[in-house]
Amino acid sequence: MNFKTLKKCCAAVTIAAMSMGMLAGCGGQSDAEMHKIGIVKLVTHTAADTATEGFKQALADNGFVEGENIQFMEQNGQNEQSNLQSIAQSFVSEDVDLICAVSTSTAQVMAAATTDIPIVGTAITNYEEAKLVESNEAPGFNVTGTSDQNPIEKQGELIIQLVPDVKTVGIVYNASEVNSQLQVAHMKEYLATKGVAVKESAFSDINNMQQATEALVGKVEAIFLPTDNTVATAIPQIVTITEAAKLPVICGADTMVEAGGTATYGINYFDLGYQTGEMAAKILNGEAEPATMPIEYANEEDLTLVINKGEAELIGLEIPAELMNQAEIVVTR
Repeated sequence: MNFKTLKKCCAAVTIAAMSMGMLAGCGGQSDAEMHKIGIVKLVTHTAADTATEGFKQALADNGFVEGENIQFMEQNGQNEQSNLQSIAQSFVSEDVDLICAVSTSTAQVMAAATTDIPIVGTAITNYEEAKLVESNEAPGFNVTGTSDQNPIEKQGELIIQLVPDVKTVGIVYNASEVNSQLQVAHMKEYLATKGVAVKESAFSDINNMQQATEALVGKVEAIFLPTDNTVATAIPQIVTITEAAKLPVICGADTMVEAGGTATYGINYFDLGYQTGEMAAKILNGEAEPATMPIEYANEEDLTLVINKGEAELIGLEIPAELMNQAEIVVTR
């Protein structure tokens, strides 16, 4: 039991002892303990928002009802590290019971601010690589959570199925996001085994993202977008460029396809957030501690093939019937 939990247990025992006679006399029950939960995202986008919804739903399904025994303090870093640092300090000052950090950089800032408050992360590819835990199997610190490690090989295979004559795949990503760096390296490694080259187009500022996308036009036959927070906020702007160039965009997540991408074989972020919420419920119930909770991954059955039929038609991409028959179809055009 950590010090924070011990303090709460001692407080609960004291209150119970002081109020026992009164409760017995009136036949009432003491109010349920109100848990304060900090939720923080690097930036708002559909995947992050959907994961947050799943997180809250899992807690509700485990008896933590907002307004009754749980209070959410939800914050958005607006893609600024300084904002995340201020949010972390506010959570520590408020003495929240648990923090849910959505994205790698968000979790890193939260972990730097406290080694006492339990932190559950989501939408993080590799906790160990990000130095958030001692190992993904045995975290060792106050951080645990779920990984959005994508099935990169399946996504690479999907690119080849959709564009059989592909010679070069372009990748647009934020060079400062660890998640993206890992996915890019993995995709390059996989496509190399298929004789397909990769042309990276990285940016460090969102204002340069359009230029990074335009730099690939005429040089690649398809574009891959990893689950990159900055990229996820600007799918419509990217798609405006790729549509004009008739380039298919294979994405890392279903929400990115729903925002205008062409296809994905990827993670359902509601389900991933729900899985994170179930881990948080165990911590709040005193059934487990982050240090001994291995990082969890999306279940194989939760991975979904999603195809944007409208986008495919717009760029003149013919989808093989076998893929259409397996896929969840969305239409954004």
